[in-house]
Amino acid sequence: MPALDGTTVVDFTRHLPGPYASRELLRRGARVVKIESPEGDSTPPEWYRALNDGKEIVTWDAHREPPPAVVEEADVVLEGFRPGVFERLGVPLADTTILCSITGFGATGPRANDAGHDLNYLGYAGVLHDTAPALPPVQVADLSGGAQRAVIEILAALLERGRTGRGARIVVSMTHESHALAAHRLGGEPLPRLLTGGAACYRIYETRDGRHLTVAALEPRFWHNLCDLLDRPDLANRAFEPELPELAEVFRSRTLAEWRTALEGKDTCVGPVLTLAEAAAEL
Repeated sequence: MPALDGTTVVDFTRHLPGPYASRELLRRGARVVKIESPEGDSTPPEWYRALNDGKEIVTWDAHREPPPAVVEEADVVLEGFRPGVFERLGVPLADTTILCSITGFGATGPRANDAGHDLNYLGYAGVLHDTAPALPPVQVADLSGGAQRAVIEILAALLERGRTGRGARIVVSMTHESHALAAHRLGGEPLPRLLTGGAACYRIYETRDGRHLTVAALEPRFWHNLCDLLDRPDLANRAFEPELPELAEVFRSRTLAEWRTALEGKDTCVGPVLTLAEAAAEL
């Protein structure tokens, strides 16, 4: 039996963080009812389908209709309005209901009511500093700081309710949770910009056909294996130099496919940069 069989989740959110969270609960057996305004959810259609297939969709005009009856049987309610809006809607919740609010900046504080999106949250969280102005290719704040953190807190609250019979009120701040993902680095870095191009052994290199390889040979044995396979023992003691033009030149001498054949599965911590379609076919 799925872990959340018999659990009803009512989702008032739209766009990405909340629907992603409720999809993960759906995948674990919950019944998910998504509440939408008459205007619907403006998420791009392809994304909308990926996030919301399998959910029950209920349209609610908050200005003209009472709250949907399904809320009365909800074990979990997800909302993503600005602080105070959900309360003003007058949605009645039982004492046993778990209410999870996914917010940009938290329920209180100087930016609590500010508008924002993933890039803003990551900027405030301090995690873009090493790579700006480059943009992250995935919505880290939305998905990890928001959706996944919400799922973790909801599952913990369901366990606690099983012991106490009481619901919970959870506030997830995508900015604060994104900061927490990197806060372990506040105590100092083993090497400046270690994870963002400051070490030759942890970089992305171009191949002859214009594709790219990931090299993450942080441990000496992996780096030495790589140098041996490349027939470049002269590079063995230079793993943590900021740049190795000689290594970049070596990687430009073969295609991505040729390097995969030569290096994958040989304890080198080298792999391809795949397209999304390629990854979907391989994973």
